[in-house]
Amino acid sequence: MRISTTITVTDETITPVRLARELEERGFAGLYLPEHTHIPVERTTPFPFTDGGDLPSGYGRTLDPFVGLAQAAAVTSRISLGTGVLLVAQHDPITVAKQAASLDHLSGGRFTLGVGFGWNKEEAVDHGVEWATRRELVLDQMRVMRALWADEPTAYEGEFRSVSASHAFPKPVRGASPRTLVGGAAGPKLFAHIAAYADGWMPIGAAGVRDALPELRAVWEAAGRSPKELEIMPYAVQPTPEKMAYYEELGVEEVVFLLPTADEDGVLRALDDFGRYLP
Repeated sequence: MRISTTITVTDETITPVRLARELEERGFAGLYLPEHTHIPVERTTPFPFTDGGDLPSGYGRTLDPFVGLAQAAAVTSRISLGTGVLLVAQHDPITVAKQAASLDHLSGGRFTLGVGFGWNKEEAVDHGVEWATRRELVLDQMRVMRALWADEPTAYEGEFRSVSASHAFPKPVRGASPRTLVGGAAGPKLFAHIAAYADGWMPIGAAGVRDALPELRAVWEAAGRSPKELEIMPYAVQPTPEKMAYYEELGVEEVVFLLPTADEDGVLRALDDFGRYLP
């Protein structure tokens, strides 16, 4: 089982360069970076990942993931590099297609596009996103990107986004698209997205995944996808031996551990602790 990491990298934490070098030297498999373009001061959306809904201070200081991952790519040769997750609805898809393909090309095919829909309504509204239709928007955005990544100039006409047949290079190293995973809670809309354009699911922690897998596999196979190709990557995990045994039982091949939003010493101590789980 591959052990990767995620961290909210900010202007106050360990740098992407220092972290990436440490990960590669220690034998970790990858680095995934989240994004928030900004955090409006006045907000009503509760933070969904804590009981109190308090937002961690680092969220308003998050570095751009493409910039951070490009730095990490420049000083490594083995680890995978991904977004975890990119809030696709908040971006121009033509620009993201270029950024993703460029990073994949320059890293030798090591890029993973982690796609998310977001939880912070105020942030999305500032980007002009209609919250109720953000998933449909993301589906159009991804289809625009895939049209630009196609071998031949390909047009796409959607409800929210379109692109004319275009020359667009570089192409993803593996063809069609970079490795793509979708984050979010289990449900019909999420599973439809995974089957439509992704390689698998990156659930937070993987609680309840066992119960959801039959539905996901049914949607996946109904879309003509091979059962052997579906990836499940538990994300932002606080590891325990029991959790790791559970993931192994599920057939998981990669787990992403959550590092603290901390300075260099704090992050390196966490890596020391996580090292006991390395194969």
